[in-house]
Amino acid sequence: MTGTVFTRKYNEPEFDRGEILRYSGCREHSEQIDSLIDECVSECRSVLTYSVCFCEVAVDISDPSIGEVDMSFTHIKSTALTKNLTGCKAAVIFAATVGTPLDRLITKYSKLSPAKAVIMQAIGAERIESLCDVFCDELSKEVRSRSLEIRPRFSPGYGDLPLEMQRDIFRLLDPVRRIGLTLGETLLMSPTKSVSAIVGLREAIDNEQCSI
Repeated sequence: MTGTVFTRKYNEPEFDRGEILRYSGCREHSEQIDSLIDECVSECRSVLTYSVCFCEVAVDISDPSIGEVDMSFTHIKSTALTKNLTGCKAAVIFAATVGTPLDRLITKYSKLSPAKAVIMQAIGAERIESLCDVFCDELSKEVRSRSLEIRPRFSPGYGDLPLEMQRDIFRLLDPVRRIGLTLGETLLMSPTKSVSAIVGLREAIDNEQCSI
């Protein structure tokens, strides 16, 4: 239902070791690195949570050449977002997080074991991306019944979309209350392994993947 904010909790998505390696900057496998990843995954998986809140809103782009998007909760000037949402009459605004405890582990190991902190950071990046992928895959399946397909997700701060849009998204979704996600004065989110994004919905043309 347009304008209604929903909250969903997810089970643990499958870990992608290749992505963990990529986010950690490791170019090659080694027994030592694999062992460290196993150790970090084992330690953090019990404290990770997977939460998303989201809302469908109307989208109006009267003239794509102007580069302005009207949504039911805000008006944004962004050529990149306009291009992404052209052809869309609606969009899903969402915020996702894997929780605060991982931030505590990263802080802990930044002092005790920098190598472990790097892997924990990489796991956090892989986890939040996996959560977003799970949510968007689910959304894609749900909107097919309406003969719609999703556009690639687009986040504040990406391209020329102002990071200040975070404030509008937080006013719309109230993620502080719903999933424990806060926004600081610098417009950075806490927990740090969190994402806010816009996913356009348009009439089905072909199969699109939901990714940045």
